[in-house]
Amino acid sequence: MLVELFKTVTDWYMSHMNYGTITLLMAVESSFIPFPSEIVIPPAAWKAADPAGGLNIYLVVVFSTIGCLIGALFNYFIAYFLGRKIIYSLAESKYARFFLINRESVEKSEQYFVKHGRTSTLIGRLVPGVRQLISIPAGLAKMNMRDFIIFTAIGSTIWNICLAMLGYFFYSQKELLDKYYKELTYGLLILGVLFIIYLVFKARKKHIKKQEAK
Repeated sequence: MLVELFKTVTDWYMSHMNYGTITLLMAVESSFIPFPSEIVIPPAAWKAADPAGGLNIYLVVVFSTIGCLIGALFNYFIAYFLGRKIIYSLAESKYARFFLINRESVEKSEQYFVKHGRTSTLIGRLVPGVRQLISIPAGLAKMNMRDFIIFTAIGSTIWNICLAMLGYFFYSQKELLDKYYKELTYGLLILGVLFIIYLVFKARKKHIKKQEAK
């Protein structure tokens, strides 16, 4: 079900790519919902590199970062107002498993935040497996809002620029990519699906171990 939803959203995005959809999906990616930013930004940067694409590369980065901030603030406020006890209770619920979240992933993000302090909201945005959830411990710790926004924006911008440069690089290899476009499209789709399957399998494995431990 999750894989089918991922494919449906990806197909919809590719057919409706604009600053609004870029912002929307990056907000989703930056919240607790699993959706890789690698599917959002590189294709947008590719389109921006095309003179007839209708997108501007700088605005792609800007709106991607705005989306990241929206998603991060969503997580921040949920943690800020609900508190640690409720957040961890939710992380152990069956609904959290649907979004591939569990107690261990939240603990990992919180430990990272404790270790690196407020700058973790910047550094953590560049760490896979941490970047989506680092806003939760920031909210639990009631981190200063101004600092949270600044560090999140800087970290997100760095990440988004790297992905945008990747899209631009691909465009420079346009002739080669045009030749193998069909193969590459299926390859990227397969990688995206495998990534989701891996996350599901990992979350399921941890859940089974937890049940056995009881």
